[in-house]
Amino acid sequence: MRIRPVGAHALLLDCDDPEQVQAWRAELWRRREAGELTAVEIVPAAATVLLDGVPDPAAAAARIAGWTPLGGVAASTAAKVEVPTVYDGEDLPAVAAQWGVDVPDVVRRLRHTEFRVAFCGFAPGFAYLTGLPAELAVPRLATPRTRVPAGSVALAGPYAGIYPTASPGGWLLVGRTDAVLFDVHADPPARLTPGTRVRLAAA
Repeated sequence: MRIRPVGAHALLLDCDDPEQVQAWRAELWRRREAGELTAVEIVPAAATVLLDGVPDPAAAAARIAGWTPLGGVAASTAAKVEVPTVYDGEDLPAVAAQWGVDVPDVVRRLRHTEFRVAFCGFAPGFAYLTGLPAELAVPRLATPRTRVPAGSVALAGPYAGIYPTASPGGWLLVGRTDAVLFDVHADPPARLTPGTRVRLAAA
């Protein structure tokens, strides 16, 4: 892991892999809750963790360099959300072909996988879900759709995701949900936040 300054009041942790990102995200949140770290935002991404609103970045970087992550949030204590999902996505046959199985096997695998929110991005409330083995990664569409309906459950690369609002997108559609995943009036607005465990349960 490497730490570098970003602007006047931010630090960026460059991590070696997604597991290290999650370990540092959990450690930094824990340290902030304990009063050992001051940061307005702690934002994980695919390979980095951003700390924004850090009053003294040099001092914070020195402290962080001496810490060792205890590991991610324990499965028994992390928040868990079940998302009722209808598995009727038009790209299910393509996913089945990629995986070398039939469609019911794809659905069975997705229903029984415990996903975890690695980070959020692309659109407000869009969570990148990890949990599938690396060998089940699937390519995005060569030409993205101009409109993907809100609630669409989809796969791309090593991730699963749910479109919280209608938008263009190139992920492979495997299902849909009526669950509301982003509400500007809620606190927090996004229902799926980093570290949350997610089940794409059958509706």
